[in-house]
Amino acid sequence: MVYRYESDEDAFLEYPRSGSDPSVPGATPPPPAGPSPSRFPTPSLPPPVRPTRPATDVAQPPAPAPQPQPARPVADPAVPPATVAAPQPAVPQPSPAFRAAEPPDLSRTRGDERRRGGRTWQALIGGFAVLVLLALCGLAVAALLRDRTGTPQAGTPTGQPVVEQSSAADGTDLDSRDTDQLALTAKEVFPGSRLVVTDGQPAYEVLKTSSSGSCPVAATGEIADMLVRLGCNQVVRATLRSPDGKYLLTAGLFNLTDVASAQRARDRIRQLLDERQGRFRGMTAGDNTEAVGKAAARVGWQVRGHYIAYCLVTRADGERITTTDATVRQILYDLIEVHLNRGVLERRANGGVASQSTETPTDGTTGQDGTGN
Repeated sequence: MVYRYESDEDAFLEYPRSGSDPSVPGATPPPPAGPSPSRFPTPSLPPPVRPTRPATDVAQPPAPAPQPQPARPVADPAVPPATVAAPQPAVPQPSPAFRAAEPPDLSRTRGDERRRGGRTWQALIGGFAVLVLLALCGLAVAALLRDRTGTPQAGTPTGQPVVEQSSAADGTDLDSRDTDQLALTAKEVFPGSRLVVTDGQPAYEVLKTSSSGSCPVAATGEIADMLVRLGCNQVVRATLRSPDGKYLLTAGLFNLTDVASAQRARDRIRQLLDERQGRFRGMTAGDNTEAVGKAAARVGWQVRGHYIAYCLVTRADGERITTTDATVRQILYDLIEVHLNRGVLERRANGGVASQSTETPTDGTTGQDGTGN
């Protein structure tokens, strides 16, 4: 593109004529007809169509191909350099302030969220583990305390005072006769004529005591036969009267071979009583005690080591005992759990040279009539 400017000097510039010498001054062709070119070019418009010149005329410079940037203007040699127009200013680029914001780094953001979520879960799991550990510790402590204080006999009324069990220092292992070889004595089990189970409570009257090497004297039928098969070689018992005088009872200890034989006997006793295949014998002790040997009774039993502690209770008047009689439940608890287990056997365990078994005593209660085999 050639830019021309209208001036006085342009009036003497002519295109060379055909056949003329372009080097001779003044031999320029006349200016083209038509209006003069604009002083200020419009780059967006195509160049004006010039009239066709003879072949001898100097060819017009070809139009440049479209370029992304406008071509630099070519100054006319006849125009002073000062009059050449300044190049068109470049199109301003958008300011960085108006550029589109770059998208955030999603991978980094998600990674941070995952790390925060992972730390949250770790804190929750750690707190839950601490709670579980504390709960287990509490259960262990509760089990230890329960073992130390013993378990009340089944059917014991609520609010029953609990007798603390003494600590098991160096003593006799009650799990077998091999480690507990001394035989029981009536004086050891029932030392006096009055039995005070709990301090401050009325005493039971001890009417008669007995120690025998024949266990069938204290049982009948299949119960007696089972005790012999399981190695029972001793029974120590006594007949007592309740503090109010309304009940008679016989209580004592069976001495079996070991803890396994005692547990087998315990599990079999209830079935034999329910099927009336045998019963515990009440021991009469003179006048006005016949009911304990023949009346219907409530019985209870419990295992500790190789011993079975038992007790049967009858009404002194021979009447049948109801299953809801709270006084009978209290008597069974006093004689089996408090006196025989926590009293006699606990003292025996603490008087030897080996450690005591920590097994929790088991128990059972049921009724038996007075006409069994």
